[in-house]
Amino acid sequence: MKPSTSAAAHVIIMVGIPGAGKTTFAEHFADTFKAPYINPSDISETVGIDADTTEKVTQLLFGELLKTSRTLVYEGSTFTKDQRTAITKFITKAGYKPLIVWVQTEPVEAKRRATSSQKKGGAISSAEFNEALASFEPPTANEKPVVISGKHTYGTQAKSVLKRLAGITPEAPKPEQPKVQRSGRNIIVR
Repeated sequence: MKPSTSAAAHVIIMVGIPGAGKTTFAEHFADTFKAPYINPSDISETVGIDADTTEKVTQLLFGELLKTSRTLVYEGSTFTKDQRTAITKFITKAGYKPLIVWVQTEPVEAKRRATSSQKKGGAISSAEFNEALASFEPPTANEKPVVISGKHTYGTQAKSVLKRLAGITPEAPKPEQPKVQRSGRNIIVR
């Protein structure tokens, strides 16, 4: 993906429960396409600041990156519809198109990943995971999310996102045609 003009620039908004695979996809996508990637957790961990200051730094950084008219990836506070609506209004006002990418993984697998001591950025507790799961509001049809599986390969995931960015919508399944068997001279339709 080359730097896009402001008419085609998108903010890819990552959505999903902890351990779904949002960060893995977002980092890989940003690296592959040299897209700016904003993750408040990375800012907080790198600088060692509190949540309120992290939010202010994230908003400042986000505002500056929106001046570039380049597609970028955002992984932040997107658990609720209200949070996603606020970020969508913010980026739309800056001339960007939102693209919600919902990474889905079964809660049992996501919990195993999120609470693993090997998790990048540190694990969360089982109670924290349960609280996050309970507060998560899945994207609605009106938000038009691209849904990807957190268990699929990056290539498969990226293909789905790139199709949406290119404006290609999946075709509706075609009705199944009856199977025709030929037996000698007789045609049998089943």
